[in-house]
Amino acid sequence: MPIHSKKYKQAILYLCSKLDGEIWGKKKLAKLLYFVDFDFFEKYQKYFTGDKYRALPMGPFPVSLSEITSEMEKEGMKCLKNPQVSIFSKEEIEMLDRIIKKYGDLNGKQLEDLTRAEAPYIGTEPKGEILYELAFYRGTDFNCRA
Repeated sequence: MPIHSKKYKQAILYLCSKLDGEIWGKKKLAKLLYFVDFDFFEKYQKYFTGDKYRALPMGPFPVSLSEITSEMEKEGMKCLKNPQVSIFSKEEIEMLDRIIKKYGDLNGKQLEDLTRAEAPYIGTEPKGEILYELAFYRGTDFNCRA
């Protein structure tokens, strides 16, 4: 699956702008992106960023995150920059807002604990690729307002 690089970068800026720049910690950002990607796949059977995730000791981690954030730094894309919201579909914006509302106040360790307790992480060998199809074993309630 191809990575949606532009959408990926804008999603990071969107999360960052809505959380007052509080996510430059890689662990928190990685976990928020995990929820964005896996919740979106579970609900719509479509990829959001298109990144792959590995089951690392501190929970799911997006394989391309370091590369994407390095590119953003080179391109001068700072956390304070406004995201290009027009790149997102209505469903994508709703998902980003849902993740921010549900998980935005948690710190990296709390998010690590939540993601490590989920079926996709539990069902994957250590350091293995977490398959998106495992999202269907989570049973997320999308009707619930966070």
